[in-house]
Amino acid sequence: MPQPTVIWWVRRDFRLRDNPALVAAGHAGSVLPVFVLDDALWAPAGPARRAFLAGCLEDLQRSTNGALVVCHGDPTSELAALARSTGAAAVYAAADFGPYGRRRDDAVAAALEAGQVELRWVGSSYAVDPGSVVKGDGTAFKVFTPFSRAWAAHGWDRPFPGPVGIGWADGPEGKGIPEAPAHDAELPTAGEEAGLRRWDRFRDGALLDYDKRRDSPAGEHTSRMSAYLKWGCVHPRTLLADLDVARKGDAAFRAELCWREFYADVLWHQPGSARRALQPQMAGMALDSGPLADAHFQAWSQGRTGFPIVDAGMRQLLAEGWMHNRVRMIAASFLVKDLHLDWTRGARWFMDHLVDGDLASNSHGWQWVAGTGTDAAPYFRVFNPTTQGQKFDPDGDYVRRYVPELRAVAGKAVHEPWAQPLLAGGYPERIVDHKEEREEALARYQAVRR
Repeated sequence: MPQPTVIWWVRRDFRLRDNPALVAAGHAGSVLPVFVLDDALWAPAGPARRAFLAGCLEDLQRSTNGALVVCHGDPTSELAALARSTGAAAVYAAADFGPYGRRRDDAVAAALEAGQVELRWVGSSYAVDPGSVVKGDGTAFKVFTPFSRAWAAHGWDRPFPGPVGIGWADGPEGKGIPEAPAHDAELPTAGEEAGLRRWDRFRDGALLDYDKRRDSPAGEHTSRMSAYLKWGCVHPRTLLADLDVARKGDAAFRAELCWREFYADVLWHQPGSARRALQPQMAGMALDSGPLADAHFQAWSQGRTGFPIVDAGMRQLLAEGWMHNRVRMIAASFLVKDLHLDWTRGARWFMDHLVDGDLASNSHGWQWVAGTGTDAAPYFRVFNPTTQGQKFDPDGDYVRRYVPELRAVAGKAVHEPWAQPLLAGGYPERIVDHKEEREEALARYQAVRR
């Protein structure tokens, strides 16, 4: 007797290993993997993220022996039509906890139910589903440290075995994998195998002293797993299972994974925080606008502020679709507290260019820096870009890699303002005085408090 056809709706889980939705679908029948190219998500993504997504689709198509069907349109109508045409008994998918994803999934479930097809949720992109960890009184955590303790105590499943013996169903021809758009970024190789290889290299190398060297942007001291986690090429369970938190490097890396899950939890409880300040009083902060503010934003976005560590980070973003996390914080602080621009403007620029652009992590990372969010650094904590550069890039190697105008400046002098005009032809002068703008930021903060 032939196996019934079931649909595996692929969203942010471009992998075969450690995939409970795929395992459940495989037990239920012949699996038709389907990805719906949704304009609501495709249109806002920048070229780097689109290109990486196209690479993930190509990798999954190879892994499924060509069975992957790619549709283009509204997931509600596309999946309902596909279920009818294939006679699918059910649709399996990992749950999505983002604001748009929840609305979309409710609409898809209703459309499938009207055709007597069940949408079955199995697993998610997280080790612990957002909303699962709450305080004793049932309310959400608002501070990272107690959340992290509860998250660790809650625990998570071991990686799911398999899948073994998946029977891939024949489906209709889709519209094909979208062509990767033209872009200038040097992107990592997409897909599950590339993600696992990168994890193996990090686990067996830089993880050992990750706690000591992760804040150094020069060299390869971080995992670079963020894009693979974003698209589900590798599940966080897979990484967590390899960690021994008795080792300081492993414990520090697990904390970074927990930050990702904390921000997803915050967004689940307060979906408006993707674009609005979590602390309402901070929404009244005076912000700059007009031609000078626009010129400052342009200088920041192109890495032409005259502050080497900021410019190196912004140029790394354009060159690689990625930026070291410490430098993300420095660059964000500069936009918000030296240039007095709205954090959402910077967050949008990051989302346009980051290959690992994740709504929860990006928005709440920016709010942490801006002092407007949950567990935020106080607004009066202002990063000094010069001293931050000297502390975390003491030899200037990171700056010289991304700012060629400064390659003739030796050692730590690359961060000194006096050295730049003397030795660096073509490098811009500083667009603001940090000391003055820090005082201005503090004055505006005090005005909001009053």
